[in-house]
Amino acid sequence: MPPDIYIAYLVTVAVFFATPPGPSQILMITNSARHGLRPSLATLFGDLSANALQMLAAGFGLAVLIAQAGWLLDVIKWTGVAYLVYVAIRTFRAKPQTPDATGAVPAISARKLYLQGFITSAANPKAVFFFAALFPQFITPSLPIWPQLMALGTTYLIVDGIILAIYGATAAKIMGRLAERGNLLNRLSGIMMLGAAALLGAKDVHAR
Repeated sequence: MPPDIYIAYLVTVAVFFATPPGPSQILMITNSARHGLRPSLATLFGDLSANALQMLAAGFGLAVLIAQAGWLLDVIKWTGVAYLVYVAIRTFRAKPQTPDATGAVPAISARKLYLQGFITSAANPKAVFFFAALFPQFITPSLPIWPQLMALGTTYLIVDGIILAIYGATAAKIMGRLAERGNLLNRLSGIMMLGAAALLGAKDVHAR
């Protein structure tokens, strides 16, 4: 891939992420505030895993097949919204975690945090169309296609991961101060998750 095209791609991705936080970013902020940055890296990897699968779907041309089944887009989206609302309600009603006899606070399962990140990202099926539209703009037809797709996809995931980590680190530092007031932190986190659900629900998966 020519360097100038790759630089143009980097600029495009950077501009894309220079927007207000979406559902996945809000989820990362919320989990980092409640559980700290290190445990919430599982949420980050869940998001990236879903993105990687969406890129593969775009690469294999599945965007066309998904577009023909409009009802499937709605099912995927509203399943994700319902899941986020469920998590938000449980978080809002959760009791503050109390230290055990050794003074340690029980850690949340990394699997749960991973699934939250994966489902939230996967619930936006329009991402498949996004990647299907983005990547061809920066592919040189005279060169092997799949190596270029791998380079573009890997770059996107790295930038996405860095952005999520920055959001998480900032939230853990600022909102983590509320940890001593567990009820308040849980309620704020629940409200933020409801906001993420609302953002996801507002996405028009049929728009072109």
